[in-house]
Amino acid sequence: MILGQACTQKKEKNQSEKTKEMKQISSKEYTTFKVSDNVTMYRVAFKNQYNMDVVGHLFIPNNLDQDAKHPAIVVGHPMGAVKEQSADVYASKMADCGFITLAIDLSFWGESAGEPRNVVAPEIYAEDFSAAVDFLGTRPFVDRNDIGAIGVCGSGSFVISAAKIDPRMKAIATVSMYDMGSASRNALNHSQTVDQRKKNQLEAAEQRYVEFTGGETKYTSGTVHQLDDKTDPIQREFYEFYRTPRGEYTPKGGSSETTTHPTLSSNTKFNNFYPFNDIETISPRPLLFITGDKAHSKEFSEDAYKRAAEPKELYYVKDAGHVDLYDKIELIPFDKLESFFKKYLH
Repeated sequence: MILGQACTQKKEKNQSEKTKEMKQISSKEYTTFKVSDNVTMYRVAFKNQYNMDVVGHLFIPNNLDQDAKHPAIVVGHPMGAVKEQSADVYASKMADCGFITLAIDLSFWGESAGEPRNVVAPEIYAEDFSAAVDFLGTRPFVDRNDIGAIGVCGSGSFVISAAKIDPRMKAIATVSMYDMGSASRNALNHSQTVDQRKKNQLEAAEQRYVEFTGGETKYTSGTVHQLDDKTDPIQREFYEFYRTPRGEYTPKGGSSETTTHPTLSSNTKFNNFYPFNDIETISPRPLLFITGDKAHSKEFSEDAYKRAAEPKELYYVKDAGHVDLYDKIELIPFDKLESFFKKYLH
């Protein structure tokens, strides 16, 4: 009996040591996602290579043996969003499938560091994924040789950018991917002219003078705050997620007026972002591109798939639009994601 008690106390102490950097939190305060009773959620923070704090939600299955090593998955949120919007949906559901998962706030967004807020910095966004791998790969219960990644919307292009130079990401999936570089340079379906791009660049450059001399920060693009007769269908699709209880979320200390909106002076940095160049060098690590067959963004997944080398797969979700795959769990093919990662992460 005494020996048994000593073993139990030792095990509890070891478990405590393994989770001492993690703060257990409840998902009840959030309305944009739910966590299974079979999963425990923690708030974690760690440094990226620029010594900036990256904050995330770590999800661990309750039945996981923390004395063994297990595969893990990093999850990134849509551009302009935060981890509570879509990334946590994927992370919590994949944890329910048995994986350790980590949903992160990209730098300058959500709870992660970076000033001014909402700055566009694609290189740092990609670095955040690698920093998340640093964190996971140094946990005693994670197998650093079995770490994968999921990027939703804009994070799809950021995780591709990261994976090209970080071979520790063993399997990469994207969902409703936006190539933020092409979207900025060319707009959807290449509908923006070079002259229009140059006009945007001039406006952003002039705004730098304003902010350099202490003027007001301006924000651009993002999701509209009101609908009218002229609101196009794509904006309506985003509005239904970001401006309604379905997906609306304002981080502590943030402003509902600026959520989803990048700064005007930094937004054109995407014009120098080419995430799909050299995408074939990710091979032989596998790539899975998931898109709705009715998604306005499917051109980006199709382009990436065409350029990538094997093993690769392009998976269409029937009757799904772009934003449908942010949170509609009845449409999101979690079985496909589960089988993909269980095949390539052992």
